[in-house]
Amino acid sequence: MRHALLAPEHAVWLEAEGDRLLEFGRAALHPAGGFDWLDGAGEPRTEKPVELWISCRMTHVYSLAHLLGRPYAGAHADHGVAALSGCFHDDEHGGWFAGVGADGPTSTAKTAYEHAFVLIAAASATAAGRPGARRLLDEALEVLLGRFWDDEHGMLVEQWNRDFTVLDGYRGVNASMHGVEALLSAADVLADPSLRARAQRIVTRVVHGLAVDHDWRIPEHLDETWTPVLDYNVHEPAHPFRPYGATVGHWLEWARLTLHLRAALGADAPGWMLDDAQALFAAAVGQGWAVDGHDGFIYTVDWHGAPVVRERMHWVAAEATATAAALYAATGAATYADWYETFWGHVDEHFIDRDRGSWRHELSPTNGPSELVWKGKPDIYHAFQATLIPRLPLAPTLATALRDGWSF
Repeated sequence: MRHALLAPEHAVWLEAEGDRLLEFGRAALHPAGGFDWLDGAGEPRTEKPVELWISCRMTHVYSLAHLLGRPYAGAHADHGVAALSGCFHDDEHGGWFAGVGADGPTSTAKTAYEHAFVLIAAASATAAGRPGARRLLDEALEVLLGRFWDDEHGMLVEQWNRDFTVLDGYRGVNASMHGVEALLSAADVLADPSLRARAQRIVTRVVHGLAVDHDWRIPEHLDETWTPVLDYNVHEPAHPFRPYGATVGHWLEWARLTLHLRAALGADAPGWMLDDAQALFAAAVGQGWAVDGHDGFIYTVDWHGAPVVRERMHWVAAEATATAAALYAATGAATYADWYETFWGHVDEHFIDRDRGSWRHELSPTNGPSELVWKGKPDIYHAFQATLIPRLPLAPTLATALRDGWSF
């Protein structure tokens, strides 16, 4: 059987879908700097502050687009780099503000999640050769490692106050997950294997530790001793960043990142990496896919694997396609190519919005419109990466692979 994953016409389709997403995202440029949150029709939600995480993701995406040869993308990436060097930057205490409005910062807390994305954006922009990006990359790396890296535990702490004198007691696994993504990208762009070693420490603790210890249901929330807090946000289960329970889509994302790291390590990769990535994928499919009678991944489960929030998130579907492609690349097993086709079929039928652009960010348990967790279409990061990952090797990471001329 010939799988879509291997078909040249599928690669052409992925490229066209990526271009469609890029066109949608162009409306997000904010005149004062950064990228706006877009609504369902692609119009900027100007009543909201400009978010650092969105601006970083879009800077990263348009840096990749520049490397793909899209003529407008360099200017979009430069717009993002300028905002990260300007309106988002805390010139007094260092680091970056999580959001800015007409009157300045809307929050003064310094958070690892957003700072990881600053590093991702800076690394991709550096690979793309954008002005000021290398200076931004050096500073982003200095702040992430100097302020957020916990060397004793091999993880990223979550949140400081503005001047980095008071550390919040919450520890979040999500920030460390994107820290792995950021460190792998920076390691490739800078040719610095020490950053890959830090990423390996995080992956070992989370995937080969927390995930194994909890039957692959990764605890998302921990206290200052790095002990899981399993009832965190039990009364706010649909929180967009800190939901109660285990987040199925993150099992897929951790599996994929583990495979990227494994490929980068080559012969030095420990044997458990492939086994654990496969186990995380199997758990996500077994506990998350179509468990309530309708296709799609539910958002969260409790600690027995029962559904909690059953809405379907676009980013989970995007990660499912990318992880299935990564597992196929790592193993050659046809079952992953089969799942890849199944997931893209679901995306094509339910998430891709051909009338208003981009992907619907959230669907109901019956795959109808929903905005329980997310309103509008904030960014194109997950969806765009889903169009690239199947066409590129597992290592190096996306920006370096494109810079060095890799293709499917």
